[in-house]
Amino acid sequence: MTPLARWYEYAKAHDHAALWEMLHPDAVFESPVVHTPQRGRDITFKYLASADQVLGGPGFTYVGEWTGPDSAVLEFENVIDGIKINGVDMIRWDAEGRIVHFKVMVRPLKAVNMLHAKMGEMLATMAG
Repeated sequence: MTPLARWYEYAKAHDHAALWEMLHPDAVFESPVVHTPQRGRDITFKYLASADQVLGGPGFTYVGEWTGPDSAVLEFENVIDGIKINGVDMIRWDAEGRIVHFKVMVRPLKAVNMLHAKMGEMLATMAG
């Protein structure tokens, strides 16, 4: 199974054990609301697992896909609390198919602000 197919399977199943296995130990996560890259599997996992719970619920759908030999840009949409969210996941894999870099970009600004608050709550819950 290709790394992209594995990602789509995860997005459907929400299997956090599979997510952990997909992440390279030195994975880097870039958030639309955190100014510095988050480095390492542990923090990348926390952000992606939190985003899965906040963004990945009913209505989440990928609506576009652009791929390269070791990367993909996946456009997504959802509506949360009446706010339509549009964004992209930019994913890069290593030769073994593990995620080494994951960047999320979101629009419009009111969606970014709402996600910032909800992600903060979710990350605080995961830390506690």
